[in-house]
Amino acid sequence: MKYNNPIKPGKFSKTVIKNIFVLAGIISLILGIIGVFLPLLPTTPFILLSASLFARSSDKLYNKLIEHKMFGKIVRDFHEDKSISIHAKIISLSLMWASMLYAIIFVAKDKLWLQILLGIIVIGVTIHILRYKTKKNK
Repeated sequence: MKYNNPIKPGKFSKTVIKNIFVLAGIISLILGIIGVFLPLLPTTPFILLSASLFARSSDKLYNKLIEHKMFGKIVRDFHEDKSISIHAKIISLSLMWASMLYAIIFVAKDKLWLQILLGIIVIGVTIHILRYKTKKNK
């Protein structure tokens, strides 16, 4: 006798992926919240990542994030005109460069290949951030 599987083949994997996205979005949101209080952890990229993950997995969590009085503005501003405020650019680039220089000088001091890799990463991320338009204050 043949039994019918109550879970359609594609539905189970979509549910698992959605749950993974929700979990990753929550972790990213927690890191973003910690970043508000811990200067070395940037808030904006984690909040934007959370919004992207929630948009693909949970309308409820996405709407809660968009409507949040502090974090919602970050997401809405970015979605409206794909721009980053000058303040966010300065803070994120300054902290990123300070962290990477510390890592290059003190953490990877005997590993030239790692210093070069970290240097390439920091330059690449800097170029990526600077390519976004700067948000005009209204």
